[in-house]
Amino acid sequence: MNGGDNIAQVLRAHGVEFLFTLCGGHISPILKGAKDIGIRVIDVRHEATAVFAADAVARLTGIPGVAAVTAGPGVTNTITAVKNAQLAQSPVVLLGGAAATVLAGRGALQDIDQMALFEPHVKWAHAAKRVRDLAPALRQAFQTAKAGVPGPVFVECPVDLLYDEAVIREWYAASTPRGNALTDRVVRAYLNRQARRIFAGSDAPVDDSVAAVKALSPSPGVVARAARRIAKAERPLLVVGSQALVDSRRADAVAAAVESIGIPVYLSGMARGLMGAAHPLHRRHQRRNALREADLVLLAGVPSDFRLDYGRHVRRSACLISANRSRIDLKRNRRPDIAALADAGLFLLALADQLDARSGGNWVEWRALLLARDTEREAEIDDSAARSGGFINPVGLCRCLDAELPDNSVIVADGGDFVGTASYIVKPRKPLGWLDPGVFGTLGCGAGFALGASLCRPDHDVWILFGDGAVGYALAEFDTFVRHRIPVIAVVGNDASWAQIAREQVKMLDDDVGTVLARSNYHEVAAALGGQGVLLQYPEQTAACLQEARAAASEGVPVLVNAWLDQTDFREGSLSM
Repeated sequence: MNGGDNIAQVLRAHGVEFLFTLCGGHISPILKGAKDIGIRVIDVRHEATAVFAADAVARLTGIPGVAAVTAGPGVTNTITAVKNAQLAQSPVVLLGGAAATVLAGRGALQDIDQMALFEPHVKWAHAAKRVRDLAPALRQAFQTAKAGVPGPVFVECPVDLLYDEAVIREWYAASTPRGNALTDRVVRAYLNRQARRIFAGSDAPVDDSVAAVKALSPSPGVVARAARRIAKAERPLLVVGSQALVDSRRADAVAAAVESIGIPVYLSGMARGLMGAAHPLHRRHQRRNALREADLVLLAGVPSDFRLDYGRHVRRSACLISANRSRIDLKRNRRPDIAALADAGLFLLALADQLDARSGGNWVEWRALLLARDTEREAEIDDSAARSGGFINPVGLCRCLDAELPDNSVIVADGGDFVGTASYIVKPRKPLGWLDPGVFGTLGCGAGFALGASLCRPDHDVWILFGDGAVGYALAEFDTFVRHRIPVIAVVGNDASWAQIAREQVKMLDDDVGTVLARSNYHEVAAALGGQGVLLQYPEQTAACLQEARAAASEGVPVLVNAWLDQTDFREGSLSM
């Protein structure tokens, strides 16, 4: 076994089924080792896609997703996706190739200080120095990625630790001067010593044991205090975020706990879909007003960042309860009255056990008020959807998309204005049915997220909702979808604009500079790469085009629907800072 085989053995032991990559000579033994041991190797067209795909796998399975990329530009291409995973608290393991240990710092091909690049953006970064270091480093990487606040980790794997010893000694010999000068003899001695050092102990059995990682359970006293305050509240509100579903296996149990608690609930991030498409406790609209009127707010895995106006959406007189794995996020911008440093999902499970199910009887009027507001807002959306223009009304298209979604579906969101509109209208059908980048707001995640989701949920329809700005990052990955038979359905909201930016920029600066796009033929690009392209220009075509797309995907063909949109003011004033 070589170093690549050792890595593959540890990956398999940790439950890894897919390894995402863009090939490179520095990492070839890892890819070969993974393939030989039964791990499916998925090669993509940009390294960021590999990390985004690993991120999606982590979110949907709870097992850290893994990507392997080559040295230098291979690893630098991943940094945005790695940072996105860090801010989304997603456990990703990135394996980076590196120049040979004997050539580090000497100007070798693609040799840069990769550790300095990654250390600020990952939970843990480690550069292996010997073959026998690889397996322990990888085991530590998996444990660190999952423990506490989950996040990405980076393991640097120099190329001379990955190939067979005989091959490396041959490479070293080719670099060895043959003269008898003192400097020649010193170089030969150094290379021989280095070969002995990096391969020392490499024939020992690989320790591929898996360390248990326990989530932090909430203090019973804190749970009891929270339960008492909730029972006395007249207008309580619950906001559940992605962190409550870090352990995806608990999704159904967390949903049952929320139902048992009985508080009206708003869902964000990966928690979208937690209560299904139409649960009576789930509210979708007017969240800001509800937060300002609530006399108690429980944030489950949700920080008081810009999405809650840095905590100002919750009035000062209200009781604020927060459960979070992160000590920093727990008190960010607004110190809660009751703080639970714990896994938010476990906190909700414990709280449900504490609360008397009959407490919900005190909140009938509060629930009715929030329901009435939702109903009113839905009527306004229906009015917006009915408006006609030259092409497709984006609100109406989102209504049609929502009607077309099957129960077994995953929605991937990658874009600004069109995706923002869809977030009000398109309803995930079940827990873990929505994937968006998270707090970093990264464009370009869609192809990778959809790739990971389709592999993890092969019995589900995977829909990507793209803005026409965001799809520019993803078109080349239709080649990946075709080669690996990933039957995604991409719907591009094509309004020939970076509309979310343009709307406010033109109003404030009276200039659309940098925000104008073309009505590009994105569907033809998808078809040219082996997929199917569908052009949707007029409302009466919508149902037929979406059904055509689903039919093609059911045959294993990836599809792109290029929907020409009208401009709307549906999201006026939506720019966030």
